[in-house]
Amino acid sequence: MTNYIEPLVQESTPSIIADRLRKAIGHGELKPGMQLGEADLARKLGVSRGPLREGMQRLTQEGLLIAIRNRGLFVVDMTADDVRDMYLAREAIERAAARKIIEGDHAAAGEVLLALVAEMAAATDPAEVSEVDIAFHERLVALAGSPRLSRMHRTFITETRMCIHALEETYAAAEVRVEEHRALAEAIKTGDTALADHLLIAHMDDAIARLTTR
Repeated sequence: MTNYIEPLVQESTPSIIADRLRKAIGHGELKPGMQLGEADLARKLGVSRGPLREGMQRLTQEGLLIAIRNRGLFVVDMTADDVRDMYLAREAIERAAARKIIEGDHAAAGEVLLALVAEMAAATDPAEVSEVDIAFHERLVALAGSPRLSRMHRTFITETRMCIHALEETYAAAEVRVEEHRALAEAIKTGDTALADHLLIAHMDDAIARLTTR
């Protein structure tokens, strides 16, 4: 398992610290509801408290950390309502990205996405399947070539990882996820905007149902 809370080997800046903390939250090293100790984190990351505070402030603005008065900073705890709201935002971003892709070289983009589907199908470990699943959606948005969509999407992908780690037992079997992603990639490859849009809506609705089932 990769540890993200360890000394930084390059010049530390608030953005680097924020990225390291973001990854630690997404991969479950910093768990939902966990309080962040400033002194402990500064020691583990090998940084001073000034840039650490600024990095944590960035994650507070993104909604990944929450400040509770007189208590400190905590990793946000994703409730069922949070999951629904996060997927609503992800759906808007990814539908916009798919439309933008189809306006361009959608055949090449579809091939890139199908290669990730093949990786997902070949994966044997559930955690690996989840990582390729997430990589598919990150690549989908990146292929749109919109820095703003990618920037907004980054926070929601971190929250998605949190959901999957916390609610892994309710998540779908690998074969179901592979077929959902293959159908979407094929729709993008053929330039079928309406079908891609329909599949993305269904995919997000399905994910909400699976991740909020107790």
